[in-house]
Amino acid sequence: MKKSPEHNEGSAPTKSELEILHVLWQYGPSTVRTVNERLNEQREVNYSSTLKLMQLMEIKGLLQRDTNDRSHVYRPAENPEKVQTQVVNGLRDLAFGGSTSRLVMRALGDGSATPDELEEIKRLIEKMQRKG
Repeated sequence: MKKSPEHNEGSAPTKSELEILHVLWQYGPSTVRTVNERLNEQREVNYSSTLKLMQLMEIKGLLQRDTNDRSHVYRPAENPEKVQTQVVNGLRDLAFGGSTSRLVMRALGDGSATPDELEEIKRLIEKMQRKG
């Protein structure tokens, strides 16, 4: 599928778009009905709202649609890591003036990171320092 000319490659998805992407990443390519049923497990969402949003997400290049069957099947256009990077970079730029250290300090400063997560973060920092 071609991405529309107005698709901004670096733009992060909205909260509602991320909810749909999470469903598709977790359950794999799915119809609008399946996505809507999964969303309704968390909160009530109208089928028509899910359909419209998924159609817009296809236009934006966030989803790809397979039209081979009668029921159209959607799948994410990007892997979770790429989308997460877009979201984090957007948040860093918008809320922290582009400062990665301020973003990380705020994220870690609330004390919610588990000891295992802190160890993982330490390993990542050490790995990055070795690459220097």
